[in-house]
Amino acid sequence: MISYASSLRIYFTQRRDIAATRAEIGARQQAIEELQAELARWDDVEYVKTQARERLGWVVPGEIGYRVVGPDGKPIGGGSEITSVPQPAEKPTDAWWSRLWGSLAAADQPAPVRKDPARRPPITEHTKPNDSTPTPTPSASPR
Repeated sequence: MISYASSLRIYFTQRRDIAATRAEIGARQQAIEELQAELARWDDVEYVKTQARERLGWVVPGEIGYRVVGPDGKPIGGGSEITSVPQPAEKPTDAWWSRLWGSLAAADQPAPVRKDPARRPPITEHTKPNDSTPTPTPSASPR
């Protein structure tokens, strides 16, 4: 009985997986058919003209096109606007390995550290553990 129960569980799991896969295949086939229908519409000249009118605001020679402009100076209504294409970033003049070598060369020659006499800590007093007389030592604040 236990071996049959295990086998039945595996069988039903596989049947469920097969049904889910078939449903996924059907959905993808439907999506493919919709995309092929849209692609076929683009072969029609009238469809292309309609899309050009709606999306780009084109008019046929002899027609007069009107565009309503709002108080902010932007067009009101349907159709998408054409925006400027962003320019690609300037390419560096040096190759990456020459920049890498330059950074390594700069790392080998660090800038000298300047000692500013005004930033020198002042001398303060403290006592040694075995001596009761204070000895001067540098402190953090200038005098």
